[in-house]
Amino acid sequence: MATQQKVEIPIQGMDCAECTQHVRQAISTLPGVASVDVFLASEKAVVCFNPALASLQAIERAVESAGYAVRPLAAAQASAPLAAGFGRRILVLLGLVFGVVLFVAVVGEWLGFFEALTERVPWPVGLALVLIGGYPVFRDVARATLRRQVTSHTLMTLGAVAAMAVSEWATAAIVVFFMRVGDYAESFTTERARRAVKGLTAMAPQMARVERAGEEREVPAREVQVGETVIVRPGERIPVDGEVVSGHATVDQATITGESLPVEAGPGAKVFAATLASLGSLRIRVTHVGADTTFGRVVKMVEEAEAHRADVQRLADRFSAYYLPVVVGIAALTLGVGRDPLATAAVLVVACSCAFALATPIAMLASVGAGAKRGLLIKGGKYLELLARADVLLIDKTGTLTLGRPQITDILPLDGASPNDVLALAASAERYSEHPLAEAVRIAARERGLSLGEPQEFQAAPGRGIRARVNGAKVMVGNRRMVPIAYSLPVLDELETQGKTLLLVARDGQLVGVLAAADTLRPEVPAALDAVRALGVTHLELLTGDNEQTAAAIATRLGIDYRADLLPEDKIAVVKAYQARGRVVVMVGDGVNDAPALAQADVGIAMGAAGSDVAIEAGHMVLMREDWSLVPDAFRIARRTMGVVKLNIAFTAVYNLAGLSLAALGFLPPVLAAAAQSLPDLGILANSSRLLRQK
Repeated sequence: MATQQKVEIPIQGMDCAECTQHVRQAISTLPGVASVDVFLASEKAVVCFNPALASLQAIERAVESAGYAVRPLAAAQASAPLAAGFGRRILVLLGLVFGVVLFVAVVGEWLGFFEALTERVPWPVGLALVLIGGYPVFRDVARATLRRQVTSHTLMTLGAVAAMAVSEWATAAIVVFFMRVGDYAESFTTERARRAVKGLTAMAPQMARVERAGEEREVPAREVQVGETVIVRPGERIPVDGEVVSGHATVDQATITGESLPVEAGPGAKVFAATLASLGSLRIRVTHVGADTTFGRVVKMVEEAEAHRADVQRLADRFSAYYLPVVVGIAALTLGVGRDPLATAAVLVVACSCAFALATPIAMLASVGAGAKRGLLIKGGKYLELLARADVLLIDKTGTLTLGRPQITDILPLDGASPNDVLALAASAERYSEHPLAEAVRIAARERGLSLGEPQEFQAAPGRGIRARVNGAKVMVGNRRMVPIAYSLPVLDELETQGKTLLLVARDGQLVGVLAAADTLRPEVPAALDAVRALGVTHLELLTGDNEQTAAAIATRLGIDYRADLLPEDKIAVVKAYQARGRVVVMVGDGVNDAPALAQADVGIAMGAAGSDVAIEAGHMVLMREDWSLVPDAFRIARRTMGVVKLNIAFTAVYNLAGLSLAALGFLPPVLAAAAQSLPDLGILANSSRLLRQK
């Protein structure tokens, strides 16, 4: 069986939601194509196909047959700044021209100017003007019709044809004009939304300075190998992910975390591609390059956010498919009952499904781009829609509510052992564990200058602790489920009442001591949770693997419910239980041990994902810095986005209903219908563009 191949194809000419549908349909009909995702923001298609049945050349031909161009990625990126530079001036010019023509159309119709114009200018001349002005639109409609596709311009073309059929060539010319104005305005708004993605991409350095054969060489960043050493000088962007080997610098990580305050980087510090080094030089051992860097994964995730489309967007897509037959039916009824060809032409002219097609995707695209600039990555409009309806917030503790850097506060030796014996035994067993509590144990042992043994047969038990063999002895370090206690120790209950986590240390089945650790609550958490409550989330609950007393201490302080002693599978069960009751569940976790619950939740928010592969993959939304203020921000962005979408849809529905009614009854002449049909498009574009400026 042939292996599936996945390719990315840069596409030129897509400037609306319908364009992506046309490209998707053209490619998906090819034999051997398994899946197609087309992205308006990044102007590309991602195609998975069987090379034995399909080829890259066939896919490119399908794109071109749909009316779009395939071009090299470098050319696509090079043209972006040019388009962006002219965008604002074009929009201003279009606005002025639109206003002038709209004024002329209204006044001219009132004064009878267009009737006189059509009488004096021969019809063939008017036809030639309409065909020349509308050629790009008519060509695309003809191609779509041959492929049995209906576009928003199909109705407009029918309207222009109807106007020409009743000798209203001036009306047809105005229809063509406003079609072109709408296209330019939509292209401009789409381009503005794309800039967040293109701006991210442009931040990645194209060249890197590498140490090879004892000398520095400047090579393309994509050619750097993992394990090599890269040199970054003051004022340069770091081209790779890696670990600082030597040197010190102040690094601006805003491109990754959205945080404007720089951090100090020295030996051992992790640094990320596309961040800016200043006030010093760095030698960096490379761990990830190109698309595998944190920055590369962020860009890819933002680019492909359109793949997860909101249900309301799918509804608009289905509406557009049924809209044309309804409008044609109304036009036929108008002609059959009223016997008025001008009113019939006006019905076809005023009706345009483009507004419905625009109502959702432009708003979603704008919010995804605006969020990315703040360090909030949203994987698609689907999750914005779900987050706007969420009423349950489930929260992990360690590394999420707390800083995830606990400290050993108490050492209780038993069975004749000394505090240092207990700490050294635990630190030796935990020597290679990645759990935050293990790091606290190692730090405490290092501060006391204790020598550690080499663990053998290391085994982690999620939600319980670890087992290892140290100097021939079987050692267990963990909670009461890992190391059962057959007798009561009041001091342990007292420590747990204080909100401390206990690590029981056993050697060859005998309890030799207890370590108590305390974590620090993130200072911004109480205010963030209050803000979430104010936004209407009715139930907040802590889910933790810690014991009852520790969970109760934190939950009581924050005024939320809690469940303690949970394993990862228990957290998934809690999420499923709420979902079975019809609740929309948001889960916030650190993206590592909480990955299953994050994936199960309606919206999983991964906390502090910079540099974490698991967190970026697990979450539906990703906070690139460990800042709880971004959580209520995400809720606000989602609700504001859905408010804009609903307003877009409601406005379009009311406007189109009014326009169709007035045209069918003869109160809206074809000329005014031509002017009126573009107003909802421009209104939706202006309304959606507000999301680009979210504060």
